[in-house]
Amino acid sequence: MRAPAFWWQTPGLCSTVLAPIGAIYGAVAGSRMRQTGARADVPVICIGDPTVGGAGKTPVAIAVAKTLIAQGKRPYFLTRGYGGREQGPLLLDPAKHSAADAGDEPLLLAAVAPVVVSADRVAGAKLAAQSGADVIVMDDGFQNPALIKNLSLLVIDAKGGVGNGRVFPAGPLRAPLAEQLQRANAIVLIGNGEAGEQVARDASKVLRASIVPDADAAAALKGKSLFAYAGIGRPEKFFATLESIGGNITERRAFPDHHAFSADEANELLAAARSRNLTLVTTEKDLARMRGNAGLNELADASKALPITLRFQDERALDALLTSV
Repeated sequence: MRAPAFWWQTPGLCSTVLAPIGAIYGAVAGSRMRQTGARADVPVICIGDPTVGGAGKTPVAIAVAKTLIAQGKRPYFLTRGYGGREQGPLLLDPAKHSAADAGDEPLLLAAVAPVVVSADRVAGAKLAAQSGADVIVMDDGFQNPALIKNLSLLVIDAKGGVGNGRVFPAGPLRAPLAEQLQRANAIVLIGNGEAGEQVARDASKVLRASIVPDADAAAALKGKSLFAYAGIGRPEKFFATLESIGGNITERRAFPDHHAFSADEANELLAAARSRNLTLVTTEKDLARMRGNAGLNELADASKALPITLRFQDERALDALLTSV
């Protein structure tokens, strides 16, 4: 799904017409969030997003897991595996499972800690605990009441904030904002922007963070004429990161989040880049989604990735928050 532009603009005609539907959706979502779920055998840390897609949950989940590992804990990721065919509960094997099986994000998470893919979060938490987890990092699922969360972090992109502040489909919010902030222990505010600062004023605790491109990959792309493409929640964030490291984006293509590239699209991208002598560059998530698909191997091999990490402004504050779980 590609987010409509009016979600990120001052409320206008489209959002106003859809507002009554959003009010109903929000009431149902809020009521569902108030339900009591099951308690897992180990603590559950949830990394959520108040809006639909693109805030940066996966980098936050990875940073949280790395901090837990540094504390001597054994975190397991729990994810729905959006875009994959497996319903789970499944202990991911990166050597065996592809993005078509389990989705693209689990493959990135698996480079840091074991991953359980499960549409049923209660069953997934049980498998994680049985497999050796002493803490679960749940990537998404904040609005899902199935599991009791010991700690919940809401991830917000500071530039986009919560868009027009309205609930889906009138805006990008998954549920009324006040209801979500009430259930979050802290928000993780990524980057800079007044839109995010407005949300931060109402949060109980704010952890500030920034996206940091891999230094070696950035140096290799600096000054190059690039053909940038991405099928993520907000491709413009990826393009902006490329420009911030000195990449010269000559051509760019934005695809919907979790886009399944076809062989025809791959051939078109390859031909267009070669005809203009441009370097193809995409995200790690997009490359993960291509691996294992024979029709996309040539595009994957020809494309550079720009790995990124999340850096917290106050790492001690994150460490203290996780220690309390």
